[in-house]
Formats: sequence, C-alpha cells, structure tokens
Amino acid sequence: MFLKSLIGFYPGNLKLYDIAFIHKSASFTNSQGFVVNNERLEYLGDAILGAVIADFLYNRFPHRDEGFLTQMRSRLVNRSFLTQLTYSTGLYAFIDSNTNGRVPYSHIYGDAFEALIGAIYLDKGYKTTKRFIIKTILNNYVNLAEIEHQNTNFKSQLIEWGQKYKREIHFETTEEANPKGKANIFLAVVKIEQEEIGKGYGGSKKDAQQNAAKDALKNLPSPGEHTPSEEIEEPEAQEEILDAPESPQVPEITEVPEKQDEGTEQENQ
Repeated sequence: MFLKSLIGFYPGNLKLYDIAFIHKSASFTNSQGFVVNNERLEYLGDAILGAVIADFLYNRFPHRDEGFLTQMRSRLVNRSFLTQLTYSTGLYAFIDSNTNGRVPYSHIYGDAFEALIGAIYLDKGYKTTKRFIIKTILNNYVNLAEIEHQNTNFKSQLIEWGQKYKREIHFETTEEANPKGKANIFLAVVKIEQEEIGKGYGGSKKDAQQNAAKDALKNLPSPGEHTPSEEIEEPEAQEEILDAPESPQVPEITEVPEKQDEGTEQENQ
C-alpha cells in the first residue's frame, strides 16, 4: 500500500486519509447532508505542521535569533515548497480535484499535504505526526542548507529591485470565477511604470501576487534600460544638404601680347 510505505505505518481510519485528498472543487454531500472536502483537515494540519517545524528549528539552531527561525519556518511551510514535497513523495497523483488548468498547483497540492498532516494527527496523535514530519519528510526530502540560503519571497525581491533602481512597482489583483470549480481564483498583474511585465494566478491574493512577482523577475529590464512604453523615439537625423560653393570666376583671356626686344624698341624710336 502506497500510503503505508509513505507515512511509515498502517492507517487506522482510512476515511480520514480519503478526505485529505479531496480538494474543495471536488466536494460532495454525504448522506447526512454535510459537504465533504479537505478544508477542515487542511486547517488542522496547517497548525500542527507550523508547531512541529517551529519546535524542530528551535532545537536545531539553538544560537540563531527569532528573525532567522521565523524566516526558515516560513520557507518550510509555504505553498510552493509543500507542492514540491507532494511531487517528491508522489502524493500529487492521489489528489482529487475538478479545477481548470489555471489554478496553481501550489494551492491545491500544498493544501492536500497539510490535510494529510491533519489526518495523521487525528488518526495517530501528535507524537506520530511529529515523527512523520521530521523523520520521514525533513530527513529524506529537505536540504536545510539549501533552504537557509533561498529567498522565495518573490514579491519582496521585486519591491527591493524597484527601490534600488527607483522604479515604481504596481500590483493589480482581480478575482475571477472558476467555471470548473466552486472556489474563485485570483489573477495578479505586475506593472513597472504602467507596463505589464508579469502575471500569475492563485487561490488567494497573496499566492497570485507571489506567482506574478516570480514571473516578473524573469522579465526585468536591465538597470537603466527602459520598458517598451518608456522608450523614446529619437527623430531620425536629417542630413542637411548644402549647395556646393560656386567655383571662383576666372577671367577669360583672349590674347597674350608678345614681348618686344629692348633693341628693336630703341631703333623704332
């Protein structure tokens, strides 16, 4: 059984794990009239995962300050990173959703990973859940040294770039209906001086803006370079055609008088 090989034990309540993989876009109503999806398990798993990661980092880095610990925890629990874990572990293949292609995987798969944590907690308790997160996930799928040197806050990176080069960064976020699912999605567009340079979709405004910022970072103009709308067209140089100066007039010589000998001139006198 795949689930047993992943989590390291036989599940006690299989129904919890089935629900953990049902995205809200694939919700159904049970015989008691309740809507079934993984949102409640996701809520619980989010809290448990955050507590376990905080405890792990506190003990793993005894001499680092609060700012470092907070940043590391944020990197380990963000949706994009959790999505990577679903691919690394193979969990992504078991997620049930009816969303269209625009809904970002980081939203669906990251939520499902947290829902799995919630299911393990309800099924086996805190100690087993903690062991699964640390021994199975962190030890086998996470390189803490790489995480320590990563900066996955793309929006922050983009804003810092704008401040450095004195360029105005603007986000425009709109909510759109999802024709294939119950949850709406968000579209964020990044503009520099009113010129669009990136966009991204997300299940929340925050996720959409992060995805848009990530896209924009790939398209940033070089320092000093104008965005297309800012490029100034310089008028083509007009060559001034000057009339060539007239050649100086050379007087016309009709006849050159012959020079007489001095002796002949005296005889004539």
